Amino acid sequence: MSSVVEKDVVESTVALLEQRITAQQKSPQRFKQAIAVIGPGDGDARLCDAAYAIAERLARCGLSIVCGGRGGVMQAAARGAYEAGGTVIGLLPENDDQAANAYLSVAIPTGMGEMRNALIARSCLCLVAVGGGMGTLSEMAFGLKLGKAVFCLYPEFDLPGATCVADHDEAIEQVLKYLAAAI
Repeated sequence: MSSVVEKDVVESTVALLEQRITAQQKSPQRFKQAIAVIGPGDGDARLCDAAYAIAERLARCGLSIVCGGRGGVMQAAARGAYEAGGTVIGLLPENDDQAANAYLSVAIPTGMGEMRNALIARSCLCLVAVGGGMGTLSEMAFGLKLGKAVFCLYPEFDLPGATCVADHDEAIEQVLKYLAAAI
């Protein structure tokens, strides 16, 4: 019985956080930087489903999403935010937008290859890593080096300073708490 009560309290807390962030995003004091949702371009269904759910919920709060702009987890996050009516920015490694996924609001070809990972980390308020891989690890490390909060779901590597979460609901809760603390 206590686990049911705890779940209700968490859901109530998250609902209040969502309302608070949504109100903030409708004000002139809104968060103007995006939330990075990052992960492998070859992410499996579990990773892609989680990325979709995270980006969709954050976009419903009026938050923009930034990602690497290509397939896998990046595309799932972009689709989630796009289908929620949100803004999705993709920072592409190529010199053109030919590899951009169809759900981006803005595709920015950087011509920087994997060095664009530093731009993703620099441009966001915080990072949510779904899955792993060396590219995702580099984005997480850049984020931590820059003093950004990094939340990780289903990580391949333990990275000191990153906050691991159990599921996509906890990832959303942690991001919303982080943002609420900044208001």
